Amino acid sequence: MKPLKTVLGFVAGLSVGALVGILYAPQKGTTTRKRIARKSAEYSDDIKDKFSDSVEGLKDTYESTKKDTMEWVDSAKDKTGEYIKNAKKSIK
Repeated sequence: MKPLKTVLGFVAGLSVGALVGILYAPQKGTTTRKRIARKSAEYSDDIKDKFSDSVEGLKDTYESTKKDTMEWVDSAKDKTGEYIKNAKKSIK
């Protein structure tokens, strides 16, 4: 969780720094507002992309873990069946 907080802190700091820099730039208000809107859209798109990548990574991890778990369960069932079969043979 700590790397995520670090990345979010970095992105937030970068955003605030860019916004302050834009607001104090010696330009007309309309130009500044357009720049703010453009940068906001860029940051929003970047965050959406990173979030989508994270979700995809989680989905891949989930599917991989699910597959490995099912294989382990199937293996355990097979071994348990063999043990029960051998136990029944030894009782007879």
